[in-house]
Amino acid sequence: MSFAFIKNFSTNSKLLASVFLFVLAGCSSTPKVEQNANAPLDPLESINRPFWDFTWNYADKYVLKPTSQAYVEYVNEDVRTGLFNMAMNLNEPSSIINHLLQGKFSAAAKNTGRFVLNSTIGLFGIFDPASDFGWTREQEEFGEVLGVYGVGDGPYLVVPAMGPTSVREEVGDYVDRYYWPLAIIDFWPNLLRVGVIGLEKRAALADQEQLINDSVDSYEFVKNAYFQNINYKVYDGNPPIEVDESEADLEAFMDEFEEID
Repeated sequence: MSFAFIKNFSTNSKLLASVFLFVLAGCSSTPKVEQNANAPLDPLESINRPFWDFTWNYADKYVLKPTSQAYVEYVNEDVRTGLFNMAMNLNEPSSIINHLLQGKFSAAAKNTGRFVLNSTIGLFGIFDPASDFGWTREQEEFGEVLGVYGVGDGPYLVVPAMGPTSVREEVGDYVDRYYWPLAIIDFWPNLLRVGVIGLEKRAALADQEQLINDSVDSYEFVKNAYFQNINYKVYDGNPPIEVDESEADLEAFMDEFEEID
């Protein structure tokens, strides 16, 4: 059995599972969601919570965190930067297409310039000369494209040992994997790419993990932070201000009361 078959089977199974969960959420409703239209969809909380407990208190504590700490401590910083730049450079073509799908032609041109310059002068992305021209990295995922088109997040999911996600993001990640050049990368190089990005992201979380540990409910804390971050990305850093209807009604009542008084 080839690695390509394993990879395709894994991604196809993940997509089918995501679609199934999306349909499941559409067929079910809870009083909590009905009372607050802005509340994240979490019909699988009874399953997600044990998965989160395993992910944070076991997989992360005993594997992911120690591995990232060792990576940061023992791997030369310049080597780490080069590996991370090269891994992220492979995402540039997908960002180009995702920008174009949203009509962000300027951002697409910038990503194109970054990919061409860094892949040539930057030696396959190891170096980042494009930043010297002010072309900063602007990663765009297909999940964000779906969000801009009005597709909802779908149910919240916790993937064991991987962390928080949602149906929309899983579908988006599935599509992103089939953009060039990610679609032609073999199993082991792609595993290295994902591993480098994952280690750097876990290392970056070190300064915030105490917030998770100090929270009253780490599950709710991470879930809310996840959806806030996704919303921030979909609206390019300018998400709409959500107003609680009960607070708005109270404010309107007080305004009328003051006018009468």
